[in-house]
Amino acid sequence: MKTDEKSEEINRGRRSLLGAMAMSVAAAKLIMTGSADARPGKKDLQDGATKPGTKISFDSLKQINAGLLNVGYAEAGPADGPPAILLHGWPYDIHSFVDVAPILASAGYRVIVPYLRGYGTTSFLSADTMRNGQQSAVALDIIALMDALKIQKAILGGFDWGARTADIIAAVWPERCKALVSVSGYLIGSQESGKVSLPPKAEFQWWYQYYFATERGRAGYDKYRHDFAKLIWQLASPKWAFDDATFDRSAASFDNPDHVAIVIHNYRWRLDLAEGEPKYDDLDKQLAQGPLITVPTITLEGDANGAPHPDPSSYAKKFSGKYKNRIIMGGVGHNLPQEAPQAFAQAIVDVDAF
Repeated sequence: MKTDEKSEEINRGRRSLLGAMAMSVAAAKLIMTGSADARPGKKDLQDGATKPGTKISFDSLKQINAGLLNVGYAEAGPADGPPAILLHGWPYDIHSFVDVAPILASAGYRVIVPYLRGYGTTSFLSADTMRNGQQSAVALDIIALMDALKIQKAILGGFDWGARTADIIAAVWPERCKALVSVSGYLIGSQESGKVSLPPKAEFQWWYQYYFATERGRAGYDKYRHDFAKLIWQLASPKWAFDDATFDRSAASFDNPDHVAIVIHNYRWRLDLAEGEPKYDDLDKQLAQGPLITVPTITLEGDANGAPHPDPSSYAKKFSGKYKNRIIMGGVGHNLPQEAPQAFAQAIVDVDAF
């Protein structure tokens, strides 16, 4: 063999050896990364994707006295798992999370999904308690539920009223909130902000709020609450082809005897057309300042949300801790957990790992 041929063979050997060493190093890094990502709260849930509507109902409901209420709630997952409390909005109910809960339960979370005041099997302990829908009261309901369940700290996730409630707890009681998933971002408001005029197109989206401000609106909602809610579902999620069975399952929760009073008071209070309770004044003043949220947060938005919602750029600075915003594609509307349960569940797991 010639000298130059020998040199080339040696060089090829060296390149082969170096390549093998590089692959070994890369493999070692991959193994180390995989080990780090395998810890609880760092799971990729995509392999267990669940088609929306797969689960028909929760296996069972529980009841517990908490604060002013006897709260009805669904629970899934191990009792000693990290708690995740999921909060629905209006006009929806706990079934917004019927596909989310088993995904999180299989990942090891203790999932709690309560009916808010005025929904389902949640009832007031006293007939004398004001049927109050202001944001402070609803948030304190969840703090009372956590106390009753002996949950000191939980991941909170929600949309619509539920997102607002979760936002408030994260802002005011960060020691009770490990992390936050909020659909449509920062929704803490005030009566003063409710007085600000919006452009006509934006005001048009709030038509039901002004309808509820009238006695005709209250009576109309009471008489046609199921038809009204179905219309809101259609407008808020224009690309969601839900069937009657899916709607009827949630609509049953609107037959709660306090439902109409709570809904009407909520929207009238926002416009300063109904008084709240003095015991919530200090909290309302704190919330009116727009407090920052410091806990790890992921905000979500569907690409086809037909309900009034802020642009993500308008609230990004309200989250001063670790923060990400995600747009969920595929014609996803306002009821994001029910329309895209995998994406919502993945956000809970991901924010837990921040």
